Amino acid sequence: MRTLVIETATQSCSVALVADGRLVAARHAVVGRGHAERLVPMIAELPEGGRAERVLVDVGPGSFTGVRVGIAAARGLKLGWGASVGGFSSLALVAAAALRDRPLPAGGAFIAAVLEAGHGEVFLQRFDAMLSPLDEVRSLPPDQAAALIGDAPAVGNGVHRLEGLVGDRRAALPDAADVLLLPTALADLPPRPLYGRAPDAKLPQ
Repeated sequence: MRTLVIETATQSCSVALVADGRLVAARHAVVGRGHAERLVPMIAELPEGGRAERVLVDVGPGSFTGVRVGIAAARGLKLGWGASVGGFSSLALVAAAALRDRPLPAGGAFIAAVLEAGHGEVFLQRFDAMLSPLDEVRSLPPDQAAALIGDAPAVGNGVHRLEGLVGDRRAALPDAADVLLLPTALADLPPRPLYGRAPDAKLPQ
């Protein structure tokens, strides 16, 4: 079975086509806010236009608009292709790639995935060496996030906000091609947005 992977939760936009546990093809670009314009052409560049029996999409947390662009595309392909749709978290994907490139040292308790959350805050989730989540996704001010991270490594596009607060910081963006690093439980989330905090706008009471 082939799976199309869509990642649009940060300033990067990436897609990947995987089959039988291997990467067939992938595209990745840093686009800022241009996900809606770039995503469909990137999918079209994949073999057979990226057509797959399953679509996996990044459900966040991250950019409100980016997350919704990816999920809308996944839902459209579900209708057009008759594909099934599942989700994965941007935080888990960043943590998985970081652990592949630099496993935790002996005695290292966890790695912290840290992504931009807006309003001067960061999204934070901690994972152990086996990529098991140690807590829920949270949106926190940098000082509160740093208190939870301590001496552990922090990775993601939000680590610049931890300058002077956390020593081991690695800037990184999620990449759809890394989805094969995720355990099954983290690659089968409901395909709905994971915002990580309550929406800024509230309905009138």
